[in-house]
Amino acid sequence: MADAPILGGTKTVKLDADVFGAEFNGPLVHEVVVAELASRRRGTHSTRTRGLVRGGSAKPWRQKGTGRARQGSIRAPHFAGGGAVFGPQPRHYTFKVNRKERRAALRSALSVHADRGTIAVLDPSGFDAPSTKQAASLLADWADGGSVLVVLADEQARLALSFRNLARVSVLPATGVGVADLVGASRVLVTEEALQSLTARAKGEKAATAAGDGEDA
Repeated sequence: MADAPILGGTKTVKLDADVFGAEFNGPLVHEVVVAELASRRRGTHSTRTRGLVRGGSAKPWRQKGTGRARQGSIRAPHFAGGGAVFGPQPRHYTFKVNRKERRAALRSALSVHADRGTIAVLDPSGFDAPSTKQAASLLADWADGGSVLVVLADEQARLALSFRNLARVSVLPATGVGVADLVGASRVLVTEEALQSLTARAKGEKAATAAGDGEDA
């Protein structure tokens, strides 16, 4: 069973073997990451068709006798300022990934960090008050210049004040962490409460809220 060190101390925390010892499934992780990133797209892009462009209600010239091709509107797509043909319209990009697949992908991502030794536990007791300087000092040697994902429990939101302004550091609640967030981080720093929440989500236990199963969508 893998262990995660408590950052800044000498103790370690046992990691659940079922969650942090799973075999990595690359295609499944890729599918879930694509689904998560797609669901984050707003899809508000929009273009105007010839029916939405102002003007062009009258024929630009008469039908016959000019020697030019007949035209019905200067707002046709081939005119400058005309409407767009097959342009993007508002839509959503989400697609379904089964819940069991999401959990399996989450276990795969967590297992990679456990195998590489890039996951550690944060002891929040040392942060009596928000301190970016203290947080930077804590991460300085361990992060080694890479990106860090700090995962906190919902009731530890105040702790985020110490980390949120640091470069290459992202702070997320345990219920909102997705596979894409874990894959994109070089290292993961998690509190014990958040670790329990992630473990419950990955195992599909009742301790994880119904929203938690969909947070990594």
